[in-house]
Parts: sequence; structure tokens; C-alpha cells
Amino acid sequence: MIKIVAVTEENRKWTDIDIRDVDFSQYKWWWIDFSEPDSEEIKQLDTALHFHPLAIEDCIHSLQRPKLDYYDDFSFFVTHAIRAESLEQREIDFFIGSNYVVTFHHWDSAEVQQVWDRLMQQEDLTGWDEYRVFYEVLDKVVDNFFPIVYHLEDLINQVEENPEDKPMDVLLDQLFDLRHELLRLRHTINPIRDLFYRMLSSHRLDGIRERREYFADIYDHLMKLSEMVASNREITNDIRDNFISVNSYQQNKVIQVLTVITSIFAPLTFIAGIYGMNFVNMPELEWQYGYHASLAVMFIITVSMIIWFKKKGWFG
Repeated sequence: MIKIVAVTEENRKWTDIDIRDVDFSQYKWWWIDFSEPDSEEIKQLDTALHFHPLAIEDCIHSLQRPKLDYYDDFSFFVTHAIRAESLEQREIDFFIGSNYVVTFHHWDSAEVQQVWDRLMQQEDLTGWDEYRVFYEVLDKVVDNFFPIVYHLEDLINQVEENPEDKPMDVLLDQLFDLRHELLRLRHTINPIRDLFYRMLSSHRLDGIRERREYFADIYDHLMKLSEMVASNREITNDIRDNFISVNSYQQNKVIQVLTVITSIFAPLTFIAGIYGMNFVNMPELEWQYGYHASLAVMFIITVSMIIWFKKKGWFG
């Protein structure tokens, strides 16, 4: 679907426009949104708007890395939004010229729709232009990252506190899932942060320089998000290491108990093994008190070893 809004010098909006036969030169500025376009609508990027083939190719092949390309009469931006439910990346492309902005996205974009609805509700369009639309959409995109990061932080705290006393293997599975989601967030946020750094450092984007404080504010938010994701990954590292340490400690305690039991029964097994042999010339076998004496020796050995192990601290 293609939506068009054109603004006149008197700041009046026109939306009933056909992209194939409109003369955009008569308008102050205009915005075209390609939302979930079909193949015929995509062709309008070339036939009606005459964009560079390489930029059109980047639009068609979705999930390009976030980037900025300069062409003769427009700048081309690739950015990424993210779905909160699945953390799936969604690409939003921008063509920005001297008096227009074109947004292109293969999926329905809530951020673009919010800005579009806000623009349609505005009576006074003073202060609005192509870079204002660009800023508003990116601001919504970045703001939507924060609830996702906060939600992951809450899940990490639940894993750390373990209020439901879940088994450690279940907690580790949850922890690795959270680390994977944080990694996906980092792969989304950090490239956009780098893109904004390039945008703010560019001398060819006059619209961004005029609104530098606004775009710098988004860049600050991206820096904060990047630090939050990195910090949470460090926290998950610490929790994982603590879990592994506790698990190793518990295993060592079990091995220690088994070692003590084995050490106690080893000499008893040795004695029982000797007198369990069926040799004829074993004088102790015919001794009247042999059985009781062997039991007494076993008892003394057992008590002595238990006392010795307790002095060594092997019983905690």
C-alpha cells in the first residue's frame, strides 16, 4: 500500500494523490509511505520517483545492515526496528531529498503509522518537514527498545532470585535463552548506534545539523541501551558462573561423602575378602571366637576412621 501526504506553502495537507501523475514540485514538501508494497508498487520507486537502482535493490532485499548512502539528489538510510514479541528485526528504509521523505518497509510498521496518524491530526504543520518525519519515526523506533530491555532485566532478576525454587538446570536453560535474546538486541542496537554517529558527524545532511540536539538525544538513548544490554550480559555471566560454582560445590560434597563411605568400607571389605576365601589351612576359621573377633576388629576400624574423618572436617 502506498500512502501520500503533500504539504503546500500554506501548510495545508493533501492526501488524495496518485503517485503516477502528480507534480510534486508544486508542494512545499511531501511524504510517501510504502507499507507492505506489492511488486507493482515497488516499481514506482523507479518509474515515478526515479531513485537509484542500487538503493531500490537494497529495499527489495530486506534486512540489510543499518547504513547511510549518499546519492546525487537524495540520501538513503537503512534502519531496523524490532518486534517485542519475537525480537525479530524489521527493516525501515528512508529516501530523503531536499523536500521529501519516502519510507519503505515490507511489514506493517507501528512506528511509521504512529507518526503518520500524528501528522494527520496536526492542524498547524509549522516545524514539520522531511527531517522532522525522519526524526519522529526513529525516535519511536528507539523508544520501543526500552520496554524490551526492561522486560529482559526483570526476567534476569527472577532467574537470580528464583522465587519458585526451580531446579538449577531449568534456571540455566532460561539464562542461556536470555543471553541469546540480549545478543539479538545487541546486534540490532549497536549498528543503529554506529549509524547515528555517522549521521551526526556528516556535513552533508543539513536537516540533521539543524536539528542536531534532537538526533543527538536519540543517539544518547542508543548509547544507554547499548550499555544496558552489555551490563545485563555481564550480569548473566556472573549468574551463570555462580550457578556453575554452586553446582560444582554440591558435586564435590557428594563426591566427598562417597569417598568417606568408600574409605570406611574398604578395610572392612578387605577383611571380609580374606576370610571369605576357601583355603583349607586357615587356622582362624577354626577359632571359637574368630567370628566375634573379626566383627570387633571391623567395628574398631569403622569407629576409628569416623573419628579421624571428623577431626579432618570431612563431615562438615
